[in-house]
Amino acid sequence: MADRIASPVPGAPSARPGARAWVVLGILCFVYVLNFLDRQLLSILAKPIQDDLGVTDGQLGLISGLYFAAFYCILAIPVGWLADRTNRARVLALACALWSAATAACGFSNSYGQLAASRMAVGVGEAGGVPPSYAIISDYFPSGTRGTALSLFNLGPPIGQALGVAFGASIAAAYSWRDAFIWVGAVGVATAVVVWLVVKEPKKGGLDVAVEAEAVPASDIPAVEPAPKSGFWATCRMFFGNPVLRGMALACGATQFVTYALLNFATLFLMREKGMTLQEVAIWYALIVGVPVGLGMFVSGRLIDRLARKSKTAYAWLPAIGLAIAAPLFAGFIWADDWRLALLFLALPMGLNYFYLSPAVTLVQEEVRPDQRVLAGALLLLVMNLIGLGFGPTFLGAVSDAFRATHPDNSLQMAFYTLLPFYGLAILMFVGLAGKIRRQVAKEARS
Repeated sequence: MADRIASPVPGAPSARPGARAWVVLGILCFVYVLNFLDRQLLSILAKPIQDDLGVTDGQLGLISGLYFAAFYCILAIPVGWLADRTNRARVLALACALWSAATAACGFSNSYGQLAASRMAVGVGEAGGVPPSYAIISDYFPSGTRGTALSLFNLGPPIGQALGVAFGASIAAAYSWRDAFIWVGAVGVATAVVVWLVVKEPKKGGLDVAVEAEAVPASDIPAVEPAPKSGFWATCRMFFGNPVLRGMALACGATQFVTYALLNFATLFLMREKGMTLQEVAIWYALIVGVPVGLGMFVSGRLIDRLARKSKTAYAWLPAIGLAIAAPLFAGFIWADDWRLALLFLALPMGLNYFYLSPAVTLVQEEVRPDQRVLAGALLLLVMNLIGLGFGPTFLGAVSDAFRATHPDNSLQMAFYTLLPFYGLAILMFVGLAGKIRRQVAKEARS
């Protein structure tokens, strides 16, 4: 296909990432930790925020879902296009400073309107966080190591969620939910300064043809013509015109419909309907979020680096199998009448639910040209986050409010049951994606 990037020379040893690459990866992962910590504080502190500001489940769903996602997803597109054409590291630093300042502003909110405005500002800043990071990592790590590198980067969400649960719940229990927002925001602003000073912009596409001079004579290295910079609309047409990229984004969106609904209401569900306290949430739910999700991210990245060499359909089958195992256990989490049993049921699905992310990001970064990576990553996030983050929490909060009249003591439990069909939808979409990948590979082999 015309938009595919150059591959490493067959039989040549691939380049290995140096020490600086690992330092940069560590910094970017920490930024991603803050990104998700900031994002999840609202759901973690939902109960004390409800008690203080008097917001409903539906209102919480809107500001953690649709309102946030509308700014986060849509602005990621122009920011991604800008980052592809400028300095991606500087864009990331500015974005981190913006969303961190907005997070601190959440702590000063005295009404639902002020809190909603602050959360939308967080979304504006976070629009410039993840897509530039994907592209920077892809230019520090050569093909064949990107799955592992991106899976390590994708440890940011589980670590951020776990720290958010532990830190946010502990601060709220000891002091106030407002202090948690203010302190996390201050740390983020300081981190933005580190990114600006330390992370250097790598050469775009510099590792896409990786050989060692000693192993392969320069005369044997095929010449790679520098590709012209893609325009904004050309990259959008390429992405949405590619059935594999489009199918991956939609399947991820169906998966995130479940995962974001769960993340944004699990703490409230466990506290209000299963009897957990903030102190118990800070310990036990933090462990359930951090360890299984982190393992899921890392294991799926390692697996995709190995399995995709044998068959590209692994990019679709790996998430499908993970979700098929997770679905019945997720039903057990909803059904359990004690929080301890509920967390046991939730442990494995928490990891398997995220078997989609590393394969999705790796596939997109491998499939597009270096000058398209940030925007292509932003388009992936646009589709899956607009569907999942935008409508998952919004849907669950609205359904919970609807059940409140007939099930006042377990409205969230009834709402969570309505997420189970979306597991089936996501599995079917990944199975369909495997067929699209198979046909694309066969077409490329014939051409």
